[in-house]
Amino acid sequence: MPRIVRGGLIQATLCEPGTSPVAKIKKAMIDKHVALIARAADAGAQVLCLQELFYGPYFCAEQHARWYELTERIPGGPTLHRMQKLARRYRMVLVVPVYEVEMTGVYYNTAAVIDADGRYLGKYRKHHIPHCYPGFWEKFYFTPGNAGYPVFETRYARVGVYICYDRHFPEGARILGLNGAEIVYNPSATVAGLSEYLWELEQPAHAVANGYFIAAINRVGQERPWKIGEFYGKSYFCNPRGQIVAQASRDKDELLVAELNLDEIHQVRTTWQFFRDRRPETYGEITRTQAAGHAEAAN
Repeated sequence: MPRIVRGGLIQATLCEPGTSPVAKIKKAMIDKHVALIARAADAGAQVLCLQELFYGPYFCAEQHARWYELTERIPGGPTLHRMQKLARRYRMVLVVPVYEVEMTGVYYNTAAVIDADGRYLGKYRKHHIPHCYPGFWEKFYFTPGNAGYPVFETRYARVGVYICYDRHFPEGARILGLNGAEIVYNPSATVAGLSEYLWELEQPAHAVANGYFIAAINRVGQERPWKIGEFYGKSYFCNPRGQIVAQASRDKDELLVAELNLDEIHQVRTTWQFFRDRRPETYGEITRTQAAGHAEAAN
């Protein structure tokens, strides 16, 4: 029998203006997603991921200390605790992007993975943080990830996570494949303009190069009061052949559920032996030239 997993993802608009109290925004967004998670359960979703920083706006559009109020400990925070209950109730694996703070006061853009019995399995911390420029002040809020590229053995599939800007970097995408990922979720917040044409190019390429499924998630709508552009949605599932097999709308709140035949991974990797034929002994140049690359970028 084919090994079918029903993957799900949620894209959503901000339901409170960014000028509202932080606690009010957070409650409204969590309530909204709780209802969408229930709908996902009714649709038979088995592995479900929410969008980047799901319980708030894309607050990196400005530099303001008020957004540190959104931080939580992972594990142990109230949002994750609530999501664990939902995972257990619906027998659903949940990938939950959160704004994490350590006891030492270090902050990360993080995604927690919860198994279908409600157990916290671990977390992925976003590695690649874009250089601060107007509208995307991420280095004001986040420390680059330090927890590697884990793959989580869940009830239904081996799940990896890559967050937003990470998607521009093939190195981590390859490591997730080598670590055994079958489905890689990429929760994002990206607006129309410079990189939109890459949205349906880079991640299907990662899927082909590494022989796994990808679920790419983006927000929708314009978030007030900031004017950084339109989050254009178009979330999708991509198979190991690089084909988009299901896609959400550009401008609507949406739950997208798709059947993923994990047997395709073996079929594709048997045909395209990219892992077998790679030459890791020749790749040292990637790290040897790192310092030179940083110097060139600085100039």
